[in-house]
Amino acid sequence: MHAIRIDDPSDLRLADYRDLTDVRLRRMLEPAGGLYMAESAKVLARALKAGHRPRSLLVQEKWLGDAEALLHEHEGVPVYVVPAGVAERLTGYAVHRGLLAAMHRPELPAPAEVLAGARRVLVLEDIVDHTNVGAMFRGAAGLGADAVLVGPRCADPLYRRSVRVSMGTVFQVPWTRLPGWPAAGDVLHDAGLHVAALALADGAVPLDALAADPPERLALMLGAEGDGLSRRALAGADTVVTIPMRGGVDSLNVAAAAAVAMWALRTPGR
Repeated sequence: MHAIRIDDPSDLRLADYRDLTDVRLRRMLEPAGGLYMAESAKVLARALKAGHRPRSLLVQEKWLGDAEALLHEHEGVPVYVVPAGVAERLTGYAVHRGLLAAMHRPELPAPAEVLAGARRVLVLEDIVDHTNVGAMFRGAAGLGADAVLVGPRCADPLYRRSVRVSMGTVFQVPWTRLPGWPAAGDVLHDAGLHVAALALADGAVPLDALAADPPERLALMLGAEGDGLSRRALAGADTVVTIPMRGGVDSLNVAAAAAVAMWALRTPGR
């Protein structure tokens, strides 16, 4: 393992890890640089298992053994070993999990490739909160979704916080980006999917009614926090579904709603 000890947070070799709390900067840097951040040994292990390639690692001394175990098939990847204080000054936050990895972004597959044979698909339109995106991927993995599709304006599933909240399941569930509407609807229908939109709307079907006789192949679509699905997305849906609520509450957090609906509409036998 190529371990390099660095005590200066301004060292140019650490540029990939600098000021990670600046969301605007990361949005500009990550797609342009072709990188994303994996935080913690567990998340990195899932990324490596999915075939993703590390560019470098940033670790504290006590985590060096974990880094060595993970990189046994990746010779020559630099491992920058820094004190905890240097890591915090560098990234802008306390790196409690002890390990960060700058990873090369894989090329996203075509939607048709991701949807081939999929029976349960989660579609995210304009979900802008990275925590919700990560939580929805974790729910998709845990509740048996075959794929996740994200719209053009949806938050980046490979943003550091999304990856962390998902516990690395963004590497486990096949995903890619959809085009905008109405082209997105054509992609879903051409794949043979029944599109169910989760929304508060007149004439919406209660979730338990759809779950009593679910389509064989189903795409469950959810929209932005607050505004919900766009009119174009709703127009492209085959069914509009709502979760019946009690206690004067009209809706759930979007990640919670996705989990409830995915469990109710799960593929029989899973």
